[in-house]
Amino acid sequence: MTDDRTRENAHARPPGRDSESLYDPGIATLSHAERARTLVASVATGTLCTLAREPAGHPYGSLVTFGLDQERPVFLISALAEHTKNLQADTRASLLVAESHASDPLANGRVTLLGRATPVLAAERARAREAFLERFPDAAHYDSFQDFGFWSLSVDSVRYIGGYGRMSWVSQAEWAAAQPDPIAPHAADILQHMNQDHADALPLYCEAFSRAGQVPSATMTGIDRHGFEMSVPTAEGPRPVRVAFPAPIASKADARRVLVALLQRARAQLERS
Repeated sequence: MTDDRTRENAHARPPGRDSESLYDPGIATLSHAERARTLVASVATGTLCTLAREPAGHPYGSLVTFGLDQERPVFLISALAEHTKNLQADTRASLLVAESHASDPLANGRVTLLGRATPVLAAERARAREAFLERFPDAAHYDSFQDFGFWSLSVDSVRYIGGYGRMSWVSQAEWAAAQPDPIAPHAADILQHMNQDHADALPLYCEAFSRAGQVPSATMTGIDRHGFEMSVPTAEGPRPVRVAFPAPIASKADARRVLVALLQRARAQLERS
């Protein structure tokens, strides 16, 4: 998996770009399995793809809502729905889950979960119901309808695409072992706060902790428990810079504390140089 990931990450990158990186590519970051789990945990709708009965064998896509029972997506679907009838004939299915916040749709992250979808067993029904209703409490009344039932997707493999140049296959074992990033629910607020209220600090992070040199401005574009990423304007166009945290963080308060400490370090380091 590591060799495939390295090869596929290089897709569509200009020749020699890796050697021109403004930061150490070995800096700690989320694995593709963790990125995929984080994305799926943050989006509650997707496209469920089944194999159509008529015309036989054609891919059939349906918009669905889903919950998460650990690593398994859970659906509350009607026996009258075409996708349910398809699954009753052939359990093979996939679920496409995609972000929708970037101005360039192809820059969005997306995950395709492949496996088999089957009715939830009676012994697991309470847990599946709780997982689904945690996201969609207003759907509780559908549970009393005779034609509705809970189904779950047992994930066999995962295709992760994190936008341009970041993609790989994630194994079932990696998917099951990964956990969503705890900073993800707070990332948008942190980015907005840093870009609006502390824009002057971002070039200092770049100059102190990367090879960016003189940086007139920068924009924070991402943050996770291992570190944060910025975009730096250059003559060649925007370039990424990643800065690692001294240790993984677990909360919004942790992020604030560590960002303040890193800024103090950056100022001290630049004053000495």
